[in-house]
Amino acid sequence: MIVRDRPSGFRLFFLVRGSILPRIRLTLLVNTLSAVLVTILHGHFFTLKITLTTIPFTLIGLPLAIFLGFRNSTAYDRYWEGRKLWGELVLRCRSLSRQCQSFIQPSMPLGAQASDMAAARQRLVYRAIGFMHALRLELRDRSDPAELRRWVPQADWPAMDAMSCKSDALLLAMGKELGQCQRQGWIEPCLAASIDATLSAMTAAAAACERIKSTPIPYSYTLLLHRTAYLYCFLLPFGLVDMIGFMTPFVVAIVAYTFFGLDALGDEIEEPFGMESNDLPLDTLCRAVEITLLESLGEVAPQPRLTPVNHCLT
Repeated sequence: MIVRDRPSGFRLFFLVRGSILPRIRLTLLVNTLSAVLVTILHGHFFTLKITLTTIPFTLIGLPLAIFLGFRNSTAYDRYWEGRKLWGELVLRCRSLSRQCQSFIQPSMPLGAQASDMAAARQRLVYRAIGFMHALRLELRDRSDPAELRRWVPQADWPAMDAMSCKSDALLLAMGKELGQCQRQGWIEPCLAASIDATLSAMTAAAAACERIKSTPIPYSYTLLLHRTAYLYCFLLPFGLVDMIGFMTPFVVAIVAYTFFGLDALGDEIEEPFGMESNDLPLDTLCRAVEITLLESLGEVAPQPRLTPVNHCLT
């Protein structure tokens, strides 16, 4: 995710980092060069003069702009829903840690069992941190067990290896730990139900993230917009050259930058959990949860919060 102040003045036209320009530069360059060639030849193709008026471009341009805007709104809805879901996960993880510290308490002096109860609280909180990291890796189609080793007890790994969804395996382990705490008498059943509701909310948020990832915008709709935008921008010089002459490449470049940029931006934010510059900063969110939950246990986080690198948070 790009994090920077909005530039002012002429700087606005020269910024590349965070712009969609690097993604469309080749297509935009080819389109502009074709417009230059059409301008030099004045619309002639060998002995054939290709004449187009502005009427078809007016008829096509307005619906194309509307459809591109609609698609980008749909893509941004997916992006914003993904951010809300991860905000919900951050909230639920913090709530889980608070509930573990408050509810898993002895009703009477337990002697040596007090250390076992404290270890159970720690395991639950550590698994919550591991759950966030596991979900992040799954949404980004990555597999790195080393990132989970610190947070997942060694006894959990056989069950995790047997399941394709590591985040779900961690939720199951947390549920079993909670049940064990209740059987040991370390938590009242009604309070255990509150923690279980938190785990269920985490499960629901994770499932919603998986829904966004596995259900893209219909491909035929995207393909239709791609084709129409390309045809419009590459035919546009023929409709302008007889009217504005040498200014044709400049106008075509501006129109193509807008249409190709909107098209590419929709592609980028349609999948909000990836590693593109404008995708959600899942690494940053996981690190923030890690620090907060460790502090709730009275521990010091091994790493500081992530800061933008070249104005980008991952």
